[in-house]
Amino acid sequence: MEEYILLTGASSGIGYEMATQLAAKKLNLILVARSETKLQEMQSTLIAKHGILVRYIVKDLSNVQAAINLYKDVQQEKLLVTGLVNNAGVGNYGNFIETSLEEELKMIELNISSVVALTKLFAKDMVSRKSGKIMNVGSVLSFLPFPYYSVYSATKTFVLAFSETLAAELEGTGVTVTSLYPGTTDTGFTTDKMQTTNLYKSGKPMHPKVVATEGVKHLLHGKGKKVVGFQNWFNSFLPRIVPSTVMMKIKKHLASINRD
Repeated sequence: MEEYILLTGASSGIGYEMATQLAAKKLNLILVARSETKLQEMQSTLIAKHGILVRYIVKDLSNVQAAINLYKDVQQEKLLVTGLVNNAGVGNYGNFIETSLEEELKMIELNISSVVALTKLFAKDMVSRKSGKIMNVGSVLSFLPFPYYSVYSATKTFVLAFSETLAAELEGTGVTVTSLYPGTTDTGFTTDKMQTTNLYKSGKPMHPKVVATEGVKHLLHGKGKKVVGFQNWFNSFLPRIVPSTVMMKIKKHLASINRD
């Protein structure tokens, strides 16, 4: 039976680059995203270039029921998923009392609920086979919750806690749970308003290909958590040595709009 890696958020950014690199390693893929046109293009290109099996499933995972249905679709097609990458995610920026409640509830569904649903459903199968790999994509904000990213930061902090505790639970089962934490990355995730903050002005975002390279290595061979880039690792370490009140002032400044 052919084995597949299932990758959410596969049609752009880090997910697209990870799919490309996994395909180059001759690994079969199930690509999940909202855009059928992009997924069809990826499927054709990756099959032609690498001679692998590529399936795609169109789902909007901002509704957790879609995540459950995704698992059912995979089961119905009798596809063997030996690797799961929960990469799909969305964020927003702004004062909490002014941002859209509807958008934030969808964000929680996508960044948390669908991650939990897919992980639980596929992990059960993996544990029964005593083999499998799961990687959840968080953010450097998992360690550094920022003002004006309040709900997004909270969802990514969840990813950190969930991934680490689940990894401990599944130790010895043959199933590994890892997590990846990129910093600012040059993807469609970044809104125009985000790009005007002091944070974005202070440093050049990483290319998604760089993040994807680290992600592929970590999925296939890594353990535990991986913060991408030394500066991001250093920043994630700061809360351990800087008083929380001082740290929050620094973060609020970085997250504020640059007026220069």
